[in-house]
Amino acid sequence: MADADPKIERTKVQPVAINTIEEVDAPAQKRRSWGRIALMASVPLLIVAGAGYVYLTGGRYVSTDNAYIQQDMISVSPFVSGPITEVDVKENQQVRAGQVLFRIDPAPFQVALDQANAALAAARVDISTKATDTGSAAADIESAKADIALAQANYDRQAALMKQGFTTRTSFDAAAHALAAGKATLATAEATAAHARAALSSGDTSGTPAAIQAAMAQREQAALNLARTVVRAPKDGIVSQTSRLQIGNVTPSGVPALSLVVSQAAWVEANFKETDLNHMAPGQCAELKFDAYPGLKVKGRVQSIGAGTGSEFSVLPAQNANGNWVKVTQRVPVRVAIQGNPPRAMIAGLSTDVKVDTKTTCQ
Repeated sequence: MADADPKIERTKVQPVAINTIEEVDAPAQKRRSWGRIALMASVPLLIVAGAGYVYLTGGRYVSTDNAYIQQDMISVSPFVSGPITEVDVKENQQVRAGQVLFRIDPAPFQVALDQANAALAAARVDISTKATDTGSAAADIESAKADIALAQANYDRQAALMKQGFTTRTSFDAAAHALAAGKATLATAEATAAHARAALSSGDTSGTPAAIQAAMAQREQAALNLARTVVRAPKDGIVSQTSRLQIGNVTPSGVPALSLVVSQAAWVEANFKETDLNHMAPGQCAELKFDAYPGLKVKGRVQSIGAGTGSEFSVLPAQNANGNWVKVTQRVPVRVAIQGNPPRAMIAGLSTDVKVDTKTTCQ
């Protein structure tokens, strides 16, 4: 072994070491090769999948962030004018329909009601007097008719005697005068009776004299004005702008004293571009997101599409028939109903993102 050539030993050992390395690296090379193939194949597959998704869903969803929560708002105005004596609500307070909001001084309206009651009583007394006058006038008519009959008979006798020359001209003229006076008395009695009957007439089928009906109407108006000194909530909601309700302030009739936000009637008004309306129709499903409530998603339903663009209903609509015309994509208000009971308060004016699925219909 000492005489062995060291070169021959190295050549024998070297092939063994090379074969071992190749055997170890072969599986790793195969894995890298399959990884390259998978990577190269995944790129076109992803492109095809993306193209297919765009093809299938392209134009299906339309969305806008130009949308806001809307609620019915009622401007509560008193029907009568007067100083405020009591305020029963606070700012942003939840109220029920019929709940008292504030009160107006009732003293002058109570006086007006008392006057109306007195006028009604006087009208009833007057009607009672007219009814008595009617009976008296009827008696006067019968008496006048009897006097006329007597005067007529006397006149006829005097006329016959006058033809025969057995009476004087004076007696004949006296008989004629008595007959004329009786007829005048009858006419007066009949006029008095007609006036009394007119006062007792109702003018309708109720049978109540017109004078009493007028007095009752005045009394009802006075009672209504007195009741209106107590201003109540017309619907359930949240009161706002109560700063104008200060005790002692004179609130004029017909001028809004506060606002009432009807909390049960919230919806979303989404202003979509006119190019988004091609496939949109009432009844389609929508998804609502709110800037104030991150992560909250609420289901909605397209309720109606506006009859005109927003510019058409503006105070100063655009005048496109001029030399400075620039085409601008118009927006159309779309009313989206909120479905279910959202877990958060739907406050009027909150910014909303609306996404409408034009391929599905909601109930």
